[in-house]
Amino acid sequence: MSSTLPANAGSFELQGDRAGRNQPQAMNTPPSRNPVNLGPLADRLFGWAARAAALLTLALLAGILVSLLIGAWPAIRQFGLGFLTSSVWDPVKNEYGGLVMIYGTLMTSLIALLIAVPVSFGIALFLTELSPSWLKRPLGTAIELLAAVPSIVYGMWGLLVFGPILATYVQQPLQSIFNGVPYLGALVSGPPVGIGILSAGIILAIMIIPFIASVMRDVFEVTPALLKESAYGLGSTTWEVMYKVVLPYTKSGVVGGIMLGLGRALGETMAITFVIGNTNQLNSLSMFEAANSITSALANEFAEAADGLHQASLYYLGLVLFFITFVVLTLSKLLLKQLRKSEGVKT
Repeated sequence: MSSTLPANAGSFELQGDRAGRNQPQAMNTPPSRNPVNLGPLADRLFGWAARAAALLTLALLAGILVSLLIGAWPAIRQFGLGFLTSSVWDPVKNEYGGLVMIYGTLMTSLIALLIAVPVSFGIALFLTELSPSWLKRPLGTAIELLAAVPSIVYGMWGLLVFGPILATYVQQPLQSIFNGVPYLGALVSGPPVGIGILSAGIILAIMIIPFIASVMRDVFEVTPALLKESAYGLGSTTWEVMYKVVLPYTKSGVVGGIMLGLGRALGETMAITFVIGNTNQLNSLSMFEAANSITSALANEFAEAADGLHQASLYYLGLVLFFITFVVLTLSKLLLKQLRKSEGVKT
């Protein structure tokens, strides 16, 4: 009986056997070595870079503080803490006091906050809860564009447009109404020229509203919808939802936005220089009285200040502004800490 296998069947079997014997050898071949794992080294380098950035920030802060102390030391040695309570600023007699500038800085910033915080809260409330969807984006963009307007434009507008309007339609009617009234008459006294503490405070309020409103709107939007819907389901009004649900949930962001606006108000220079009057006198407590601020005094006098007590006194003013900013930041941190302590307490 003849075989049906081909003549070269033996060779096929031999090749298959060789392939079978070679297969395990190929599988048992050690794999190529992986490249060096740089993960731990990269993490270590990243940690060093982050630590260096933090230390650099502290070094810059310390450098600014030391430079201010060195520059202000002649005035500190000459006037001491009496510099803070003296209203005399006379470069001719070489007598300097920072009370007028400190008062102007604090009052304008306080007026700006009293106006800007309620307005910003209303804007954020409207954009997040009450505004129709087609109006949210253009209105929000328009508000944020106010932050892009240069401060010198605000100052020129305040001096040339807003100041005369304030003097004609606010100051003069108030003076006629409160003429002869104790205390109230003094608060509105002064020449009706439209520049002074109130005008500067209102301009500052317009400038910081976009910052505070933007932060408030962003933090209001991160409130979980479930919390607000639950409050609405229980019959709460929009105000109750904002006051009892949204504000407690976002209080850290709200306080941060307010502090951001306050820092902007304390450090503003050009707009204040145009509308505050730049007068180093404290004749009355009138809101319409021309005054001065720390930043305005620095901008107006530092370039022309002679070496000695004049320049050192300006450095002293900068150091006082640095201290005021530090105190404001500290108070905000304490406020947030107190709010966190009161969480969960039944009222």
